[in-house]
Amino acid sequence: MLIHYDCRHFQGTVPCSFHKTEGVHCQDCPHYDQVTRRILIIKLDALGDVIRTTPLVETLKRSDSGSQIFWLTRWPEILPDTVDRKLPFDLPSILYLEQVTFDLLINLDKDVEACALASRVQAEKKHGFVLSGGVPAPVDQLAEQKFLTGLFDDIGRANTKSYPEEIFEIIGQTFKGEKYAIADYASDEQWSLPNGGPLVGLNTGCGRRWLTRLWPEEYWVQLAIELQEQGYRVLLLGGPDEEQANRRIQADSGALYLGTMPLERFISLLNQCDLVVTLVTMALHLAIALEKRIVLLNNIFNRHEFELYGLGEILEPPNCTCYFAPECDRECMRELSVNEIFEAVSRQLDVG
Repeated sequence: MLIHYDCRHFQGTVPCSFHKTEGVHCQDCPHYDQVTRRILIIKLDALGDVIRTTPLVETLKRSDSGSQIFWLTRWPEILPDTVDRKLPFDLPSILYLEQVTFDLLINLDKDVEACALASRVQAEKKHGFVLSGGVPAPVDQLAEQKFLTGLFDDIGRANTKSYPEEIFEIIGQTFKGEKYAIADYASDEQWSLPNGGPLVGLNTGCGRRWLTRLWPEEYWVQLAIELQEQGYRVLLLGGPDEEQANRRIQADSGALYLGTMPLERFISLLNQCDLVVTLVTMALHLAIALEKRIVLLNNIFNRHEFELYGLGEILEPPNCTCYFAPECDRECMRELSVNEIFEAVSRQLDVG
């Protein structure tokens, strides 16, 4: 019996979806989709970095429609359906990948476990980072610049390329505005939200690392009050780390807060917003993927790394010097006034 082992839909352990729905066998199947190139992307975490790596999928598929894309990550549920094999970072996945030969391997993580795996997996061509002498190292000159920006602050600060531009260069391609792509959670749930003016999401937290990024809680309260006084609806956003702060902001401002929730519901809720005010965190990249208007508050990162696709603007404290610093003697984020943020929200909603 003829079996198309090289078909995109072939699983080997269970019938393919077309056999289940139409009863077809390989020899007479009109859905045969031959795989001509196997590509493995290793981008484990953080979630925001996984999301902003997804523009690669479009260009890889476009360059060869027969490409089958595997992606190893701690966040497989966020990946779009254009990724053929979404693999969690666990032992079964690693054992599997070590028995597949790839045409192309792209590792964009410099963590030792990702680099070690990139060194072990068989591939005709590799891009990004591998393990060399027990430490991460660039595969070739294409990855060297991105490697150096993470090692030396002066080189990182001098960079003028966005993250998508950098990762496209690593694979020898030119970034042409390819967009973020994520799993479709946006329409999974209906929300009963108050009627009124534009809905402004305030994403108040930044995780537990680099707390230098935080904007003062009392500023969030004042911004929420002013926005509501001008007819905007205000929705507080955050995860478990922001739960207590958001409860206090809600009590002091009257803004809407619906609590913490699973990732898929958070994405659906975020999609209800017309604009999101956020620090550099997961919600920023989700908002970009959902094509929301954005006001980004930044201090410790190089502003050039953020590709907003014309969706918003970046506000920073003047003369900030706390690049990737865990503390700031000036508490520079206090220098970003509530009025500045309010005016930026008004500008962006007028544009949108």
